[in-house]
Amino acid sequence: MPKILPFNAILPSAELAAEISSLPYDVMNREEAKEMAAGSPLNFLHVTRSEIDLPDSVDAYDGEVYKTAAKNWKKLREEFLVKDTLPAFYVYSQVMDGRRQTGVVATPLVADYNAGIIKKHETTRKAKEDDRTRHISTLRAQTGPVFLTYRDSAAINDIVARAMRQEPLFQFTSSDGISHEGWRVSDEDMENLQKAFLDVPALYIADGHHRAASASRTAEALQNDGESDRFLAGIFPAGDLKILPYNRVLLDLNGLSEEQFLDALRKVAPLTENAQPSPDRPGLCSLYLKGVWYSLQLPAPKENTPIGILDVSRLQDFILQPILGIDDPRTSPRIDFVGGIRGTAELEKLVNNGTAKAAFSMYPTTVEQLMAIADANAIMPPKSTWFEPKLRDGLFVHEI
Repeated sequence: MPKILPFNAILPSAELAAEISSLPYDVMNREEAKEMAAGSPLNFLHVTRSEIDLPDSVDAYDGEVYKTAAKNWKKLREEFLVKDTLPAFYVYSQVMDGRRQTGVVATPLVADYNAGIIKKHETTRKAKEDDRTRHISTLRAQTGPVFLTYRDSAAINDIVARAMRQEPLFQFTSSDGISHEGWRVSDEDMENLQKAFLDVPALYIADGHHRAASASRTAEALQNDGESDRFLAGIFPAGDLKILPYNRVLLDLNGLSEEQFLDALRKVAPLTENAQPSPDRPGLCSLYLKGVWYSLQLPAPKENTPIGILDVSRLQDFILQPILGIDDPRTSPRIDFVGGIRGTAELEKLVNNGTAKAAFSMYPTTVEQLMAIADANAIMPPKSTWFEPKLRDGLFVHEI
């Protein structure tokens, strides 16, 4: 039973929310971050990706980067942001392509993450953990939420609906066409919301494993000083969420010609030419090769386990490893991954311009599959999920 706590959020004004907020720090490279923040001195990327304000020769993990982040944060914090006078819970809602997802912004306990009550499904990389741990410790602030989910609760939904009937704290549409709204939960519902979450068996990390791991490390380093014993999170019901596919791009065919590769695939599973770029059901994937889309029926899973039944696992087990010799897609330089938000046109472009030899368009993993894997204390294959829309940084900040 996870415990969530209210906190004194640091917030932008309604007028500045659109200008200050930014996409999460880890969904773009340095050049893209610099372009996004160009001409926008209040853009939160100056805090989360402060290397954009330094010469390109300065490494992204150089000490100067964290000093610059602290300086930028101090200016933004003192001149343009306001800290709530009393601890509160908040509601954050986004609409993308007509679909709304609405969650609670709160601070769960690091101890619940450490104990596995807040469940993970990915491994983390030390370098990325080191970066965010140093960032949090230097700023003494958690600047972006961990994206959590849970199996839907009618009691929580009712409280959230009541909050949304109040005047919003902010309301804007970002440049990518996604609308964002935020509210403060009423004092009368604060205790009710906390109790309702105690009836939720577990929370699951949808996105933000490095943020959660870094919060845990920071709490240990600071010996739970201040509010470092908890972390900033946006907590959304599973029924609201949508996972997009995470597609695969092959940079070579392991010495095979295109025809040899197709022949090898036909020995594994039925292959149909002139197919749709996006598969319409689990167990199907689409292959783009030499300007043609093919539909491939993936073989039955080798193991009837939460991981074995995933389409990305079946692709790995029957094609990527035995035919192409890609033993570990997490580390292999011969495969790349493209988030579903870029669409199948991006796959066609990469193959047509010679960057890649072929591409697989996948059917998306489901939230239930993610939770089943986390419940089994297992780790999903790399690049299995792509959540949209992303929770924006800078709208709610938690000082520790």
